[in-house]
Amino acid sequence: MTLALIAGAGELPALIAERQERPPVVAALAGFAPDGLTPDITFRIEHLGSTLAELKSRGITQICMVGRVARPAVDPTAIDAATRPLIPKLMAAMAQGDDGALRGLIAVIEGAGFAVLGAHSLAGDLLPAPGVLAGTLTDGAQADAARGAQIVTAMGAADIGQACVVARGQALAVEALPGTDWMLRSLLVSGGPAPSDLSDPLGMVSDWLSGPAAPQTKPTRDPALPPGGILYKAPKPGQELRVDMPTIGPDTLARAAEAGLDGVVVAAGGVLVLNAPRCAEIAERHGMLLWVRP
Repeated sequence: MTLALIAGAGELPALIAERQERPPVVAALAGFAPDGLTPDITFRIEHLGSTLAELKSRGITQICMVGRVARPAVDPTAIDAATRPLIPKLMAAMAQGDDGALRGLIAVIEGAGFAVLGAHSLAGDLLPAPGVLAGTLTDGAQADAARGAQIVTAMGAADIGQACVVARGQALAVEALPGTDWMLRSLLVSGGPAPSDLSDPLGMVSDWLSGPAAPQTKPTRDPALPPGGILYKAPKPGQELRVDMPTIGPDTLARAAEAGLDGVVVAAGGVLVLNAPRCAEIAERHGMLLWVRP
């Protein structure tokens, strides 16, 4: 076996692993264990140098970095001897934007003698061909997707995010560090408590008598926003896709439906789609478009 996954959280590492002829070595960053995989190695960023040395001793020549991670805080007192020479490069990388940080990490790993592979090169079936996977492609959706592509391109120049929500040509939300789920939640407003009895307009007596607080209603689309719209997701211009290819999955479609969107649009060849049949099923159930835009 020559492949190792430096794995973060989520289901993607397991999907990559199961598509290989032989099980790869799984090295998980502490605090970001992948779903459905038992790591062979769990390491801290302060021990990256010794972890790379261990992978090399196991005959590893190829590394794929896959899964969700957050920038770890570095404890200077925990840095081991093998990692100390790498610290200037790691700190310089982490001081940059997301793409710059990942490019810096790739340089460190390649400098240690490994080839860095992208998830898409190991699981090409996760990149669906262009076309409509669910729903109906309307003129309005095409126009909003084109507007979304312009927005993501502009965001990419500042190394900010990979997705936005557009309705009738207006940008309703853009992705930032917290991610796509956070962006979709920003379209919602929390439901308040169930209405109080009219004889007790402030709810004081009924709350005291009933004990537990009245149940909260389900969050709903912010009425200040125009209805509908699409989630558009694509790589930033010039993005390093070997370690940060945008990804959607069934949870994305479910959250888009909860946010009252009309559809989800991704750039062909640039966004991994996890469990595409399930994504299409969710879209159809909610009357949403799922389009892989050429």
